[in-house]
Amino acid sequence: MFFAAVAAGFVDAIAGGGGLITVPALLAAGVSPVAAIATNKVQGSFGTAAATYTFWRKGRIDFGLLKWPLIFTVLGAAAGSFVVTFVDAAWLMVLLPVLLVAIALYFLFGPKASDEDVKARLTPFAFGVVAGGIGFYDGFFGPGTGSFFALALVTLLGMGLMRATAHTKALNFASNIVSVGIFAVGGHVLWLVGLLMAVGQVFGGWLGSHAAMRFGPRLIRPLLVIICLAMVAKLLSDPANPLRQLLVGLF
Repeated sequence: MFFAAVAAGFVDAIAGGGGLITVPALLAAGVSPVAAIATNKVQGSFGTAAATYTFWRKGRIDFGLLKWPLIFTVLGAAAGSFVVTFVDAAWLMVLLPVLLVAIALYFLFGPKASDEDVKARLTPFAFGVVAGGIGFYDGFFGPGTGSFFALALVTLLGMGLMRATAHTKALNFASNIVSVGIFAVGGHVLWLVGLLMAVGQVFGGWLGSHAAMRFGPRLIRPLLVIICLAMVAKLLSDPANPLRQLLVGLF
């Protein structure tokens, strides 16, 4: 589990999607689904915290710019974590693979994102509403949150890919830590497992953030595409996935 967390932390710091590694690992170890998601949030929070701190120390994060996005992200994540206890999330299993494929295609064939910033299409406050929606999704379900934040920062705030990656970690950390608090109140967190994995996450996040700063878009773009498509494959590998059942019925 420690080495799974190291790998997840490395991937998370660059492109998101570390839960694709850690959640299946927790389930394979016999942890219940709810406890696996809750415990994954604990160790994931440490990983995003390490990556955020590394980027901040290198001067890559502007917390003044992120004031409103962070506030909305926290509120959205809190609402999502609360609502998930009452709502069936099965429909997300149909929508999520489609969204992830769209993100992968954008980064693969869309305008080449570089380290150069362009003019923002939204004000920080208006972008906060978008960030709040992504935060809600993270609290409600979670997979692909880092990819969604990165795409939104590139396309709506005009950030270069390296800068977007750094700011993604801060937003993702905010949504994670709020979700941890709500899951903890519900008694779903396996603290010993989560904290031991957190050590691996911190190390992996430190390695990943340094790799991202060294190699920039050359590393980030292909990893974003790979992680998005890997998450699609993972979601569709579940025989109970409604979209898989639909596709099998068609073909």
